[in-house]
Formats: sequence, C-alpha cells, structure tokens
Amino acid sequence: MVSTDATVLTERQVEVLELREKGFTQREVAERLGTTDSNVSAVERAAAENIEKARQTLELVRMLKSPVRFTIEAGTSFDTLVDTVYDYGDETGTKIQYCRPELYTHLFGVLRSETTQNKLDRDVEVGLSNDGEVEVHVDGIE
Repeated sequence: MVSTDATVLTERQVEVLELREKGFTQREVAERLGTTDSNVSAVERAAAENIEKARQTLELVRMLKSPVRFTIEAGTSFDTLVDTVYDYGDETGTKIQYCRPELYTHLFGVLRSETTQNKLDRDVEVGLSNDGEVEVHVDGIE
C-alpha cells in the first residue's frame, strides 16, 4: 500500500481507488473490504473531491507565482479573453505558448463549467509564467 502521509487522500480512499483502477466493480471492492456498495461510492466521491481540491490548489499556486497576473471580469467572451491574454503577453514581452486555437481550447477546457453562451459567468484570475504558460484560477470552481 502506498503511503498517504503527504497526500490529501485517506488510506481508505487510496485503497478503493487502487482496486477500482485494477478493474474491480464497486460491488467487488465492497465485498473485498467488507463494506457496502454505497460506502465505496461515497469513498470514491470524497476522493474525487479531494483530488479536485488539490488540483485547484496547484493551479492557484502556479497562478500566484506567475509574474504577470490579471483579472478577467464576468461577462467577457472567450474571444476577448484570448485577445486579452495575448495583449498582456505583448505588453510584458511574454511569448504565449499556445497558438490562438490552442489557447481558446485550453481556456475553454478549464473554464467550461464557468461559462454560458461562450461568456464567463464569474471573474477569472489569469497568470502568465515566464515561459508563456497560461494559468487560470476561479474561486470555488467545481
């Protein structure tokens, strides 16, 4: 068993995730661990939430470490968002590591749940790293 001391996952969550990754059904995992299917489902759900929080934490830290940071307001279209990222890159001499379609796809992938009709529903914090990576953070993104 992998040590969970330095992670956000509990030992039980790792145990369940390992078995599920090996192809066991929830019922098989439950039988193996002496619990119920619904308990296994709850453990998986909690693990997924912990993993998402850890991912968001990493995104926030990367964004905070970015030398170029700015806020994009709710209601901004994705076309304007992409233009703004390139404008900040130009202003600061940062070569963005994405061509326009790639940047659009990257940003939409991260922000899909925060958009309606191709516009942001919430303010978004954006950071540009020295090597042109684009980091995005939205408080409470699920």
